[in-house]
Amino acid sequence: MKELVNIIKSVEGVDAYKIVEIKTISKELFIVGRKLETVRSTSVVDKKVSVYVKNGDAMGDSSFEVFQSMDNDEIRRKTQQAVERAKLIYNKPYSLVEGGEEKYEIESNIKNFDFDALAFKIADAVFKADSYKNGSINALEIFVYEEDKRVLNSEGVDKTQKSYRAMVEAIPTWTTEKESVELYEQYNFTDFNADEITEEIDEKMKEVRDREYAVKLQKTGNYAVILRPQETCELIKELTYGLSYASVYARANVFKVGDDIQEGSVGDKLGVTMRGKLKGSRYSAAFDGDGVTLKDVRIIDGGKVSSYYGDNRFGQYLGKTKEEISGALSCVEVDTGSVKKEEAEKISRIEIVSMSGIQVDIYNDYIGGEIRLAYYYEGDKVTPITGISMSGRLSEVLKKVRFSDKSVIREEYKGPDFTLFEEMNVI
Repeated sequence: MKELVNIIKSVEGVDAYKIVEIKTISKELFIVGRKLETVRSTSVVDKKVSVYVKNGDAMGDSSFEVFQSMDNDEIRRKTQQAVERAKLIYNKPYSLVEGGEEKYEIESNIKNFDFDALAFKIADAVFKADSYKNGSINALEIFVYEEDKRVLNSEGVDKTQKSYRAMVEAIPTWTTEKESVELYEQYNFTDFNADEITEEIDEKMKEVRDREYAVKLQKTGNYAVILRPQETCELIKELTYGLSYASVYARANVFKVGDDIQEGSVGDKLGVTMRGKLKGSRYSAAFDGDGVTLKDVRIIDGGKVSSYYGDNRFGQYLGKTKEEISGALSCVEVDTGSVKKEEAEKISRIEIVSMSGIQVDIYNDYIGGEIRLAYYYEGDKVTPITGISMSGRLSEVLKKVRFSDKSVIREEYKGPDFTLFEEMNVI
């Protein structure tokens, strides 16, 4: 790293620089059926250099990758080329993050395991869910990672972070005399819990089974609809994207601080906090790619926009001080609501298991999407359904939305384990 810094500093025209280095060590298993095909260990280093050049009253920047195979002369040429490209860019100037040396470690129990042994423990937990007569895990890939991220710049920042995570990629399959149905499942976690892995895969085994027997909804019309955490997270992310510094600076935001995004609310008030860390989430971080130490921000409170969030550059463009800038936050926490599971179970409803992706258009006041699998609950009768879609006015949905009183963590999301839309058009 010292040699790389010296090369960059020696190139004429470089006014500032940033280096992001990510070192990843992995243990990987590849299993077909129940046969172990490949065991692989990897050690990978990704290094990216960004150079900044002053252009009068403007500033340009350009980046390039540094590979292990490059010698000093090639790195110098790449730096010179980046300087020339940066001279063609005229951005409003801003200051790089200032700071010193800091070290962090993201909490995880994976570090307590031998990676070889852990990979096989994960495989055992997955196959424990392979207990159905017509079901099987057709293919399974397991990855256990240790990652070291370092951000260093010309203003004295030198921050490092160690994190651990694991990923399961599985193909749950359901086979009958007529046909075979497959699903792709990716499950990520930072804390090993065998029972939770088995439970997750078991849910997918049931899902692929029910895909086989799902039917069309007999009657279209208005239904109560329940979203699971993944779709709730996607909805919230669509709402929060417009509250980032970059969106506000580009005037791409529909809502501004003080606006009530649930005007006339008769449901649960929406509360959203952007966070740097969530226990169990692979998105947890102590700092972002610019070296900003992340600060949690409450951006929606009581259904009203209370703040913005975002990265160093656009934070400065909006006049934020370095103490105010939150950094690029990836995790989102949503307040729980008033609906108990027992209350929801009394309602005739469509509970969505998977969608092609929830569609949210804030500008045109629309929410909808194609539903690939759902369960229609009508009294004691439960019917798996497919081949349908839902739609509605976003403003009406937000006005009446209700959230469960229990919280879960899924990827970058912590919040209600289900979201209730009391009336959606389903066709």
